[in-house]
Amino acid sequence: MAQNTTLGIEESGPREMMEYDVVIVGGGPSGLSAAIRLKQLATENGQDISVCVLEKGSELGAHILSGAVMDPRALSELLPDWNAKGAPVSVAVTEDRFLFLSKSGAIKTPGFMLPKAMHNKGNYVISLANLVRWLGEQAEELGVDVFPGFAAAEVLYDDKLAVKGVATGNMGIGKDGKPTDNFQPGMELHARYTLFAEGARGQLGKELIEKYELDAGCDPQGYAIGIKEIWKVRPEVHQSGLVMHTAGWPLDADTYGGSFMYHMDNNEIAIGFTVGLAYKNPYLSPYEEFQRYKTHPAISHFLEGGERIAYGARAIAAGGIQALPEVAFPGGALLGCDAGFMNGGRIKGIHSAIKSGMLAAEAAFFAIGEDRKQDVLQAYPDAFRRSWLYDELFRMRNFKPLMGNNLYWGTLMFGIDQVIFRGKAPWTLHRKKADHEYLLLADQCKPVEYPKPDGKLTFDIPSSLYLSGTMHEENQPAHLTLKNPDIPVTVNFTKYAGPEARYCPAAVYEFVTDSDGKTRLQINAANCLHCKTCDIKDPTQNIVWIAPEGGGGPNYPNM
Repeated sequence: MAQNTTLGIEESGPREMMEYDVVIVGGGPSGLSAAIRLKQLATENGQDISVCVLEKGSELGAHILSGAVMDPRALSELLPDWNAKGAPVSVAVTEDRFLFLSKSGAIKTPGFMLPKAMHNKGNYVISLANLVRWLGEQAEELGVDVFPGFAAAEVLYDDKLAVKGVATGNMGIGKDGKPTDNFQPGMELHARYTLFAEGARGQLGKELIEKYELDAGCDPQGYAIGIKEIWKVRPEVHQSGLVMHTAGWPLDADTYGGSFMYHMDNNEIAIGFTVGLAYKNPYLSPYEEFQRYKTHPAISHFLEGGERIAYGARAIAAGGIQALPEVAFPGGALLGCDAGFMNGGRIKGIHSAIKSGMLAAEAAFFAIGEDRKQDVLQAYPDAFRRSWLYDELFRMRNFKPLMGNNLYWGTLMFGIDQVIFRGKAPWTLHRKKADHEYLLLADQCKPVEYPKPDGKLTFDIPSSLYLSGTMHEENQPAHLTLKNPDIPVTVNFTKYAGPEARYCPAAVYEFVTDSDGKTRLQINAANCLHCKTCDIKDPTQNIVWIAPEGGGGPNYPNM
């Protein structure tokens, strides 16, 4: 057993250790698909491979949030009989609508003018959280050990600096860093190969990219924040399978973002708003932009008389193939959004997450069959470059660089890129700066005035948080940490007007004035939705997000 060093709890003694052939960090679509594929290959080849999945949410799906419209291609490769097995994939897309919004008007784009990649015929409107729960059932039936409520908090390395596994976080640590009466030490899980599928801006994935310099020569990853609600609407305005996207108002032409509205079954719709985190104005609030968007006549028509039943938010890795790091390193690999496989141009990432998990699983399986361990799974990136997924991402590579500059110019040029050149233009555009580097000083920008919520279409953050089911153990060390506690006031508040109080969709960060007249940053960590926006957008990169005690965070029912 290994010495317990997480959070400095040496007095708790050695950690218990378990060994697997493959350990997977993250119970989302990429992680579970990898687990399923490993077990499928083992069965087909008459071999026995031990696989476990660690999930920091209280249950599978608790932290899963996506739009979502799914291309079923990868799911059909993984589980061809998914329909017969009862997958929660039943609402076929019936209509595509794309609107350009002005403050009070809307222009519908004719279908023939939309690039082929943005058509959704053959796709499905789904709840990704429910699909993940179903994938978990398939994995467990195949013999995968699934451990929800356990956050992987530490990467373990061998003496050659190869990844040999992970350690889960200690539980029952008080705010003072000392064990409470409920203390339980973390556990080490060692593996021949460890696959990281934490989602966008994963804590351990971020560490691995830096340690192994996996992003050398790549564009900086580009992110957006996606904020989502589910509404129960009037039957007369519901159209099962309708997929609607908008661009334009309330954002200006130089701010990347847009909306989605997906009509599910049971008179429910998923409605959301995304804002690229390369935005410049520190006074902008993505949450408030979303609330304002819902008041547009073309949108409010669907919501009036309805009931909001769920809320959540999540960062999205959408930098494209130019920002994709090397995905394999000694002892492991990055899957799904932990690497950045989402196709931003198609507004889809589920199929790419599933496919990346399958490709990594196949590489790990054959390496284990050759009695290898903790080396580089080069077969994984090699297979990716030969796959349909690489071709798809390559064809859409210019989407984010074009759309990140100006809505109208970007739309025109992307149309040329897709319609005339079919995604094979003889140029590849690049981004040179990380998202936080785009933020301007407050005195260079105009404050944004947002209307007060009406409680019918628009809402404040506290009432929204209630619908997310977010809960954390109060007596635990803060999982939102500051490298320098002075910087939020001396730099962020003074120079940037405290943008963390606006880019966070959960009111985690508040600037308060004490009785002595001094301003300080108050961190309401219990509100955290685990969206990672603060880790990405903080202009000084002073905020560091780490996993809290396992089981904490949102508890999304059907996001």
